[in-house]
Amino acid sequence: MLKIGQDILNREEILKLYEKGYTSPIDYKIGMEFERIPISRSSFKTVDYWGKGGVCELLETFAKKFNWDYIVDQNNTIGLVKGHDTITLEPGSQIEYSLKPERTIFQLKEKIEKLDYDLKSLADSDMILLSYGISPYSTFKNIHLIPKRRYKIMAGYLWGILSDVMMRETAGIQCCIDFKSEEDAMRKYKLANKLSPFMTAMFANSPIRGGVDTGYKTFRALSWINTDADRCGFYGKISEEFSFNDYIDCVMKTPMIFIHRNGIPINIDGNITFEEFMQNGYDDIFPTIDDYELQANLCFPEVRMRNFIEIRNHDCVGGDLKYAIMAIYKGIFYDNNAMSECEELFKHLQYKDISELRYNVPKLGLNTKIKNTEIKEYAKDILKIASKSLKESQTGEEMFLNSIEELTYKGLCPADILLKKWNSMRNKDLKKIVKYLEESDQL
Repeated sequence: MLKIGQDILNREEILKLYEKGYTSPIDYKIGMEFERIPISRSSFKTVDYWGKGGVCELLETFAKKFNWDYIVDQNNTIGLVKGHDTITLEPGSQIEYSLKPERTIFQLKEKIEKLDYDLKSLADSDMILLSYGISPYSTFKNIHLIPKRRYKIMAGYLWGILSDVMMRETAGIQCCIDFKSEEDAMRKYKLANKLSPFMTAMFANSPIRGGVDTGYKTFRALSWINTDADRCGFYGKISEEFSFNDYIDCVMKTPMIFIHRNGIPINIDGNITFEEFMQNGYDDIFPTIDDYELQANLCFPEVRMRNFIEIRNHDCVGGDLKYAIMAIYKGIFYDNNAMSECEELFKHLQYKDISELRYNVPKLGLNTKIKNTEIKEYAKDILKIASKSLKESQTGEEMFLNSIEELTYKGLCPADILLKKWNSMRNKDLKKIVKYLEESDQL
């Protein structure tokens, strides 16, 4: 019920959430979110949240030793926080680092390596934090949800034949970039959406699931295509006229899953959109700005607008490949000439071409064709543009492109290497694949 003196949420208040992200180019930083799958070295199964040697025990041991604060839900540890950095759990116990944005990729790498060393030093000797896009052996039917009320509600609501796969099995990498104005934000937002299927193909790394070759280069990307089309995929038609208000419209017209009141989730189960909530309330409850932020965070497009731009469409990869994702985006989005070159590269592609590409990439990777051209040729041009920009910036960060250049210039993605090894083995030995993934993560 609307309380006396409580303001009704208005559009201007929502718009300020995005406008407060305006950042001077001299202060641009890059942020990274990095998920991995905890698996058993002996059984290859996803390690459970509960029990001795489980993920909860690992987080709590880490917190005590390194003085991190707990994030809890009904007294269950669901993550840790220290300053602006968090270590949180995805629905199927995937472990995610969300790091405070930094000016250089070198700084992000240093922080990740330190966290990795500390976390792995405390992990059970049978646990591997696998840098891979999907659980290689356990499937969602055998992976318990962590005890987080939000995830239970989402699991019951999200429609789509692979939504459970997405929630419980997959791991990805996200990149966060800054913008200086609404015009700059929209330019980057549209370009990021056009780049997304090419980047998905370049870093495809989830072909083996449930102990078998799925026939897809990235089964993770396939699972997202088959998860709740109301809130996934592309938001908006990325037209020339697209604006913050257009993005807000997309969020407003998406069915609501739940809201919070007094720390308790109230299940709405898609009965109304946020637009209807704004107009009429729900069961005598009226929206606040926190409700809008929750609604926006329960939308999962390939590229998500916040007070920064969050690019979400990459499989988890190991070694320096994960930093190559950051390097490509930094090279392109923080250089006006590089953005112009990318826009020129894609100028003949329409929205329907990019959308169709998104559906074909999971199976074919860099061998996908668009207008009779395999997208590996576009990928090479993307790398050349990013490399030129990074070299001109004189930060030395072009070195992070070496690992992906080595693959892309051969027309390969990480999944191709993995499948070659898989198909060369007579008995399709998952142990050897896991060992390869673990060793390649050190490179």
